[in-house]
Amino acid sequence: MNAVFAMANDRLRALEDVEKEIALVLQSAGTIVLELSKEKANASLLDRQLNQFQTSINRVESELSAQIRYLTQVATGQPHEGSTYSARKDCQMALNRSEYARVKLGELGRTCEIMLDPQT
Repeated sequence: MNAVFAMANDRLRALEDVEKEIALVLQSAGTIVLELSKEKANASLLDRQLNQFQTSINRVESELSAQIRYLTQVATGQPHEGSTYSARKDCQMALNRSEYARVKLGELGRTCEIMLDPQT
């Protein structure tokens, strides 16, 4: 169970990192707009901010895509890291099969007793 909590904490940390990266995107965009509003824009500053903006956007897109893929797996019941659904389902099915076998063996035992009973 600790592994599941650790994985959840890792996912939350990744989302916090995405949030920080979005703040960098907004900051870069603001700096770019501010610089473009000047009469004489600083081209090197614009290039640096544009590169920062694009790098941050790519990181945000990549991490959010990974989070969405994970959530899609979880929501559709597909196996995923930390999931115990498949193991629990297999265990429940095995219990159901063993109960069915027990009932059928009991019925077979009663049938055999009736057939072997000399009084009938």
